[in-house]
Amino acid sequence: MERRRANAPLPKAEFGAALICVLRMGECQPARYSLPQAHTGLWDSKTIMTVQAAPMMDENARRRAIGFLNLAHFLDHYVILIFPTVVIGLEAVYGRSYGDLLILSTAAFTAFGLFALPSGWLADKWSRRNMIAVYFFGTGACCALVAASDSFETLAVALFGVGLFAAIYHPVGTPMVIDAAVTRGRTLAFNGICGNIGVSIASGCTAVIAASLGWRYTFLIPAAVFVLSGLAYLKFVPDDGGHRVVQAPDQDVALSRRLTIVVVIMFLLLAFWVGLVFNALTIMLPKLVAQRVATDISLAKVGVLATCVFLCGGMAQFAMGRAVERVVPHLIMSLIAGIQVIGILLALYTTGWWLLPSLALAVAAIYGQVTVNDIVLARYTPPAWRGRIYAIRFFLIFTMAGPAAWGIGWLYERGGFQVVLGVGALVAVIGALNTFVISILVTGVENRRKAERREAERQAQGLAQPAE
Repeated sequence: MERRRANAPLPKAEFGAALICVLRMGECQPARYSLPQAHTGLWDSKTIMTVQAAPMMDENARRRAIGFLNLAHFLDHYVILIFPTVVIGLEAVYGRSYGDLLILSTAAFTAFGLFALPSGWLADKWSRRNMIAVYFFGTGACCALVAASDSFETLAVALFGVGLFAAIYHPVGTPMVIDAAVTRGRTLAFNGICGNIGVSIASGCTAVIAASLGWRYTFLIPAAVFVLSGLAYLKFVPDDGGHRVVQAPDQDVALSRRLTIVVVIMFLLLAFWVGLVFNALTIMLPKLVAQRVATDISLAKVGVLATCVFLCGGMAQFAMGRAVERVVPHLIMSLIAGIQVIGILLALYTTGWWLLPSLALAVAAIYGQVTVNDIVLARYTPPAWRGRIYAIRFFLIFTMAGPAAWGIGWLYERGGFQVVLGVGALVAVIGALNTFVISILVTGVENRRKAERREAERQAQGLAQPAE
């Protein structure tokens, strides 16, 4: 077959396909040829997967799967944040303090992290696709149970069930998105935006529904959405049969055995610090806005303001997806970690309406960091390890939700949000130092990879020159 010269223009058909690719956020049509062997940082071919002549999954099925996974991510973050907004209105109903009522959600947040580990293991042993179906139906059933609860004990058990089934998504869905993505940065960024939209609108939608229909409907309506989504998922997404196909192995970076282990351990340690800051700010933000922005502000306005702040996180995630295509991800990861510290410190020392831009900066950095961390971890982790590594990572991140909810209540009762934010800033500093260590560890490998690519491009250009 005749090859097109390196500088020859694209045919019209290929140009149209490229244009459609751009308009669809980088989710391009995969190449029609098999990928060459891609070495993925492995040292034992018996235990770590290589990708050689991997068959591409059906394009329509791939797009549908990513679409449902984006929906699942949206619902996952939405449902877990319903109660932290509802609890503001329940203070008057039950005559309990904010700290006492918030402890009820500890069961849900603890289960949200605790069951991430077995969910990832079960998905690897059984079926990722079927585990997502269990997530849809199980979370919907437990939301309905919360709506029907008449006592604190029943409510705590039902919230625990919500957290248990909601824990399935991240350790199962995130590796599915990574494997199915053609342009990993944009696809993961858009998936992160969907989750952030769930976080962003949870406060506002919950406040509006609670004010107009009552707090029970804040769980009953999502229950119906979960069940209907599960039925559609089973109908339109075929069973994967346990097969794993990585669509873009060229975006992985090979590390030595020792360096891979060290980097993974540092990422798991980072998940601890990120989990504390991420969950603490997400949980306390509605109450923080209600108390420190203005006096006598209604629950609906609190929800709207919190939604606006969280939307800044969505914009940051979109920006991160584009930035990693131009700058090596570990440098962006370090930069965003430093910005996160600045945002929390500004929130600590500002009140009134100036608090909102400070919180917006902190939230943008926190959610941007989560997206970049996913991209960086996928870059350095062998594909066969990803399910288990992400399960451990999300186990650590979301297990911190329980201690974060308890810690916010405990610190708030003793010093208010001044103490809560001060402790949060300290944890963010430790996390930033952890991030800097990871960047230092991988810099040498990234520099060598960059040099090798430049040399390969130079040789390719030399071969493309017509003979005189």
